[in-house]
Amino acid sequence: MTPKLSKDLIYNSRIIDTYIKLLKKKHPDIDTSIALEHAGMQGYEVADQSHWFTQAQIDRFYAKAVEVTGNPQVARDAGRYSASPEAIGAMRQYILGLVGPAHAFGLIRNAASKFTRSAQYQSKRISDNSVEVVVTPYPGIDEKVFQCENRMGFFEAICMMFNDKMPIIEHPECLFDGGQHCRYVISWKRSAADLWGKTRDISAFTLAGACGAAAFWNPALTAQTLIPASLATIAALSYTARTKENRELRRSLDNLFDSSEKLIEQMNINYSNSLMNNEIGQAISAPTEVDEILANVIQVLKKRLDFDRGMILLANKDRDQLLFRTGFGYNSEQLRMLNSIAFHLNKPTSRGVFVVAFHEQRPFLIDDVRDLHGKLSSRSLSLIEKLGAHSFICCPIICEGNSIGLLAVDNLKSKRPLQQSDVSLLMGIAPMLGISIRNADLLQTKERQFHSTLEVLAATIDARDPLTAGHSKKVTEFAVGICNTLNISDEETERIRVASLLHDYGKIGVPDAILKKEGQLTEEEYDIVKTHTRKTKDILEGINFDGIYHNIPSIAAAHHENIDGTGYPWGLKGDDIPLGALIISVADFFEAITSKRHYRDPMPTEIAYQLLRQHSGSRFDSQIVEAFIRYHKKQQGPFPSCDLNRPKRVPCRTNVSLRANSHATNGLSEDLSTDGMFVSVPEPVQEGTMIKLHFSLPGVDAPPIEALAKVVWTNNNCKKAKPDFPTGNGVHFTEVEKPAAEALYNYIAQVEGGQPH
Repeated sequence: MTPKLSKDLIYNSRIIDTYIKLLKKKHPDIDTSIALEHAGMQGYEVADQSHWFTQAQIDRFYAKAVEVTGNPQVARDAGRYSASPEAIGAMRQYILGLVGPAHAFGLIRNAASKFTRSAQYQSKRISDNSVEVVVTPYPGIDEKVFQCENRMGFFEAICMMFNDKMPIIEHPECLFDGGQHCRYVISWKRSAADLWGKTRDISAFTLAGACGAAAFWNPALTAQTLIPASLATIAALSYTARTKENRELRRSLDNLFDSSEKLIEQMNINYSNSLMNNEIGQAISAPTEVDEILANVIQVLKKRLDFDRGMILLANKDRDQLLFRTGFGYNSEQLRMLNSIAFHLNKPTSRGVFVVAFHEQRPFLIDDVRDLHGKLSSRSLSLIEKLGAHSFICCPIICEGNSIGLLAVDNLKSKRPLQQSDVSLLMGIAPMLGISIRNADLLQTKERQFHSTLEVLAATIDARDPLTAGHSKKVTEFAVGICNTLNISDEETERIRVASLLHDYGKIGVPDAILKKEGQLTEEEYDIVKTHTRKTKDILEGINFDGIYHNIPSIAAAHHENIDGTGYPWGLKGDDIPLGALIISVADFFEAITSKRHYRDPMPTEIAYQLLRQHSGSRFDSQIVEAFIRYHKKQQGPFPSCDLNRPKRVPCRTNVSLRANSHATNGLSEDLSTDGMFVSVPEPVQEGTMIKLHFSLPGVDAPPIEALAKVVWTNNNCKKAKPDFPTGNGVHFTEVEKPAAEALYNYIAQVEGGQPH
């Protein structure tokens, strides 16, 4: 991060960046990090062109640079290099477009202020080929001799942009020889156009005088010979001077054109970055789930950024591990490796770049991963080698002063080197991502609390009687199954799910003597039981249901209404009954008659099917009844004909989309059977939850598999049902369409038999 500017920070990081580039070019065998560490500087600070250093840091860096290179003139060499094409690029084209060093030195005051706050620069033009530059340190600044040498090297480089010969630099007054200023007089060889122009002017003056004098002695000879010859000479000199001048003007125009093209290119980059920021804003504004936000953002980064690969890692709840959440540009094996590892945040031995960037909240630009050898553990180096990384950038994702993750990118195929502008761009994206993730976490936490509260409320009713324990949960499972069979939207399904959990809450006002009565209820007792629907509505209306949950009380209270108008409590009919109530009605009836009660034993499933169909069109909606029966039959097992000869569980690694209670997340499967699969996910789903799965079979040319499933066991960081498995869920298929079921069976049979698939 850029430090807070103070009077002690007086030298821009670009000064040191020039030294680093020079050392890498002339001394590739020298480790530049030695000089940086000696000066208390970090590589990312040097790369950040808005960073500033102190005089003491500059002094220590220079001393170490002289020591490791053995070159006492390194400061002057760095000054010359600072004006080279490698060092200033497009700026050099602009300076060359000024047509002459005198104009370039005229900008020295503004240019100097961008590099240092230590001194004031003043320039004065002496002649066409000389200027005077006076440098006066600000009060309290203690400059060193090597900085004087560095300036002279820079002045030499400016002149040599226009001429191939070294300029003459006189230094009549120097701070380090007792002067009040450092005064430099810089003179350079005139340009060819200037020389030819002066030759033309002198020749014209001389020939004009000669012709005038000759006219007194011999007018005829002067008119016939001397004047034409003089005019021809002047014309030739003028032509040569104009040709030279035009060439220099063309060269200047070419340089200006090149710099304009570079400026347009930068404008296009800025425009693309603006579009990207807008797209990221749109990608994170609507979703309320972390995985959806990450998926959207990573797609924008893949589309807009000029990087081959990128990844987002987030800290777990305990903030002791960084876990891979999503990325682009990685192959399946690399994705599996990233999903299976964790970067430990609280181990003393953890000293990797990711861990340091997370804890210290600062970005890193690593030009060459070989520079990290000796600074990382063998495990980290092995990971870098397997990923094939050569250089990378990592930026912390920070929200409200706390690190919550990392954003990292690298290039493999493209030749474009990573730059500080890339770091600045990513550091602009990371805070937006951090705020969005934090907001999504808060919303999900609020939602989890909301759902857990609802489940507790439902459980308090069921707990009054051991025979009805789990009734609301089972009705909810059936209702969600009907919704999925009818392809009802996720939003409506969620609304019906919540209403199902609370459909009997009004029974809290019905006496135990009636609810637990072992015999048939009297008419008066039954009337009391029927009041639970109105009580349900009255109680639930005291809860602030908003958004998609706004009509939960009405749905829950209407689950005893019949489509022919004979139900209660309001005698609603047909379309006046909420769809959710019609679905809950079927699920509630089936669960009640197939469960044991005080006054009867459970009915067989087939008899329950018959009763549902018998009341279709009068009490129940016939489409809902048939949808439930289809769902319930499939729930008994998707492969009934294969039970006696079912293939065993086989390895299967593929990306899986998992949706539970309208929340979507992405994971990676570990294995597969005809009964179910294990899916590794960063945040496991609670046991017993009904979910939707979407995945493709590896190497199989077939449509993706869509299945309904139930979470039957969970591995998390605190408790692992199966220690050998990573964090995730074991799921049991409850509904798979026939074509998908056949594809599953054939795939597993092929893998088990060692056949190609």
